[in-house]
Amino acid sequence: MPIITEDQLKIDERYMREALKQAVLASHKNEVPIGAIIVCDSKIIAKGFNQTETLNDVTAHAEMIAFTAAASYLNGKYLRECTLYVTVEPCVMCAGAAYWTQIDRIVYGAPDEKRGYHKQGILLHPKTKIMGGILPEECGKMVSDFFAAKRK
Repeated sequence: MPIITEDQLKIDERYMREALKQAVLASHKNEVPIGAIIVCDSKIIAKGFNQTETLNDVTAHAEMIAFTAAASYLNGKYLRECTLYVTVEPCVMCAGAAYWTQIDRIVYGAPDEKRGYHKQGILLHPKTKIMGGILPEECGKMVSDFFAAKRK
């Protein structure tokens, strides 16, 4: 696991708060509240939130929407010098897409014990660095509160 400096932790927390804003947008649309942003050269170049219900598309996860927006912004399919910030650990599909983007770094908030990519043994691109546990309580609470409300 890479060593993270206090300065980098502050940067990661700041960007994770931006991803949380995207998750709030998802919750306003009655979508599972997961948000993502992609940062390149200290600039947010893409944003996404879950839209599977809105778009009637099972692939419309926050990460997938952000990958598409980032590739469009950069006018290329590879995100080699970019960081994905996502509020919940990517699923298998999103981890697979991350592999193909060759994204430099993935930072996630809360782990996904049921559907997270790590449970399935999915590998990311060999050069991709991963960091989990940035604002995990806030990120996880949004999702758990969403499903608790659905069960009522």
